[in-house]
Amino acid sequence: MDARAHIDDLAAFITASPSSFHAAAEAGRRLAAAGFAEQREEDAFALAPGGGYLIRDGAIVAWRCPAHVDPTRSGFRIVGAHTDSPALKLKPQPNASGSGWQQAAVEIYGGPLLNQWLDRELGVAGRVITREGRQVLVSTPAWLRVPQVAPHLDRSVNESLHLDRQQHLKPVFSVGRPDLDLLELIAAQAGLDAADVVAHDLYCHVTQPPAVFGPTGEFFASSRLDNLSSVHAGVAALLAAEEGDDITVVAAFDHEEVGSGSRSGAAGPLLEQVLRRIAGAIGVEGEAWQRMLARSSCISADAGHAVHPNDPHLHDPDHRPLLNAGPLLKHNANLRYTTDAAGNALWRRACAAADVPVQDFVSNNAVPCGSTIGPMTAERLGLVMCDVGIPLLSMHSTRELAGVQDPGWLAAALSAYYAGA
Repeated sequence: MDARAHIDDLAAFITASPSSFHAAAEAGRRLAAAGFAEQREEDAFALAPGGGYLIRDGAIVAWRCPAHVDPTRSGFRIVGAHTDSPALKLKPQPNASGSGWQQAAVEIYGGPLLNQWLDRELGVAGRVITREGRQVLVSTPAWLRVPQVAPHLDRSVNESLHLDRQQHLKPVFSVGRPDLDLLELIAAQAGLDAADVVAHDLYCHVTQPPAVFGPTGEFFASSRLDNLSSVHAGVAALLAAEEGDDITVVAAFDHEEVGSGSRSGAAGPLLEQVLRRIAGAIGVEGEAWQRMLARSSCISADAGHAVHPNDPHLHDPDHRPLLNAGPLLKHNANLRYTTDAAGNALWRRACAAADVPVQDFVSNNAVPCGSTIGPMTAERLGLVMCDVGIPLLSMHSTRELAGVQDPGWLAAALSAYYAGA
């Protein structure tokens, strides 16, 4: 797939994935269309050559078994990513009002650039749970907006914008209509009676579609590139990779933006449980399981930072990655990223096999370093690992900026890794 075709497919994936639940469902839909079978957690794993996937809430783990798995030689080749992005999450009772306006009460999920949620048309997406325990995914069109105060009313707004998380981030969804109930509207959008909905996990999302732009079409702007760019690349690579000797896995977790401490997060048991059940289905347990893990590896794929043209002092002076110059290999001496010499060599082999350029990223020593699902995956499973991802500007904005070339390169390198490079 060429770079533009990959970007168009990524745009379609992001548009279909306004919440982590939708991202897991869309990944599952694509896998099912390619012949992968859904595995219910309640059912026994009956492993056969081919692909399977398991969805838990807003996370998905998918795998492909080669025709001949040798339990004494095969391992797992894993790509880890996350489905969630910073957002505004509806509170349990989201109806609020002020000065004749109907508003939505929200909490701040993760660490968004708060000012980027101002003056954007927002939809609501996520899941609702019925009295019978059925989960229904829902996504609305543009219903909400967080209005910013005009400079005529606050002369300091261009010198010092301060947003109080409780006061200033309540979206409006109507005016002069106290009869409107937001949950009733959302239930109707889901095809349900509001009385049947007992719980929800619902998030605001920007409805502006992704776009390629620039005089030479070199830029790609979209919400949720951190980290749907990696989820999409992992799924695309799993589907495209030539069969090797190992079982190939993509694990896209939820809740990375808030620490991963959940049943569907990377700090939870999901990946280990799935890997153990796959291994058990081919008769690998006990000592053989530990040996299989020792032959395995994992690439943690999460978007990273390109050098900012207006604030280059925030970056390391000797490591200044650019858009459209290749995926990042991320390093941190304090292991906020997992890359060590072994993981470094692993990634460079994959990129060389796919003819993909590599850029090194390391933080300015005076600027705190972020982290990924990588360290907690290494801690849980003890795998050889590295951290990679496409470079972005405006990370955690509602409109992040990527290069058109980098997402396709990431998928190509992951595909080469899956194939055994």
